[in-house]
Amino acid sequence: MKRLNRLARARPAQARGPGPPPGVEAELTLAEMGARGDAVARLDGARVYAPFTLPGERVRARVMGERAEVLEFLAESPERVDAPCRLFGICGGCQLQHWEEGARLAWKRDEVVRALARRRVEAEVEPALAAWGEGRRRATLHAERVGRRVALGFMERGGARIQALEACPALAPALEAALPALVELGALFAPPRGEVTLACFIGVSGIDVNLKGAGRLLARDREVLERAAKIAEAHDLARISLDGDTVIMRRRPIVRMGEVLVDPPPGAFLQPTFAGEAAIAALVMPALQGAKRIIDLFSGCGPFALRAAAIAPTHAVDSEAPMLEALKRAADAANLNVTVERRDLFRTPVAALEMKRFDAAILDPPRAGARLQTEQLAASKITRIASVSCDPATFARDARILIDAGFRLTRVTPIDQFRWSAHIEIVGAFER
Repeated sequence: MKRLNRLARARPAQARGPGPPPGVEAELTLAEMGARGDAVARLDGARVYAPFTLPGERVRARVMGERAEVLEFLAESPERVDAPCRLFGICGGCQLQHWEEGARLAWKRDEVVRALARRRVEAEVEPALAAWGEGRRRATLHAERVGRRVALGFMERGGARIQALEACPALAPALEAALPALVELGALFAPPRGEVTLACFIGVSGIDVNLKGAGRLLARDREVLERAAKIAEAHDLARISLDGDTVIMRRRPIVRMGEVLVDPPPGAFLQPTFAGEAAIAALVMPALQGAKRIIDLFSGCGPFALRAAAIAPTHAVDSEAPMLEALKRAADAANLNVTVERRDLFRTPVAALEMKRFDAAILDPPRAGARLQTEQLAASKITRIASVSCDPATFARDARILIDAGFRLTRVTPIDQFRWSAHIEIVGAFER
């Protein structure tokens, strides 16, 4: 309890909207976990969010708007565990390291249940799958100059500063081992003021680093380029790019997607864990069985299209040309029947008439969901859809559109890839 109270005193709170008057000191009993990973209490009928607390705990807190600064823990939950990272509560990368894993997984399932209920969608939601594997193979870190040193890490919780990392239990071991190399690159490319972003992923042949905000190399930057090459050599990095332009290529950072090898472009979007991609694919593929032609909407560089092509000819659609090019190269090398199309599906969704030659679809949009594209799917003759989402609310909204058009949601599975965060992945199978 003493440790918890030290943690409480170290955490500043920020006002976030209407609620009880600022600066009210009160005793709170936390009743439930909020969607962003802060437990919720009621004070004078208003919801109050208390970071680093759990349902069932009692705290003494200073309430400011909807936020509570915990001053003292009075009673702790039996589900509370020691956080594995010493930066927990400061680093913004994880919110829920203090919650026992079984309880956290149950809560993630309940979040999906609640989102579906709000849209009056009836479906049995399966238990949440833990798909952490060895940790995150993809991460976006930030680097900035702090005096004579460079801080590399995630943003601090509720702030604009970077919390420097020396180790990170959320990362896969190979990515964690690369932190010293990333610090050196940050020191080389970070501007005098501001920050540089390092988007990294682990490939079969090594680590890929794409630095954003470093600016383009000019002819006079040859010395910088030589120093970058030495860093890559010393730490065995596969590739270094600046704003998507490759400047150091020691090896292509190949990624395996099912049985196919893909050469992703710098900074490509990948599922955050190897285990997560495999778990999602294991749910998507059965939903497509029996299809004659498949369309993959928001395909990226092909984690599902390349697997679906083993079932039926597949057409992949995405807005990012480099990812489509990587997908097509991989498909051709593996003799898979995959065609590609570049299109902004938010502005110009594939129309129902255009989909008349397909009988199955994969839908994997960003967090905002795909309302317009879902409306076209609903109006099409497609009979089965495998839907992948990273947001329960938009998944439920789009599910309602399909159900109103005659689809049935036959299977819903939450997947936990970001082990200690509030993030939830969802896979749903729809049939007419």
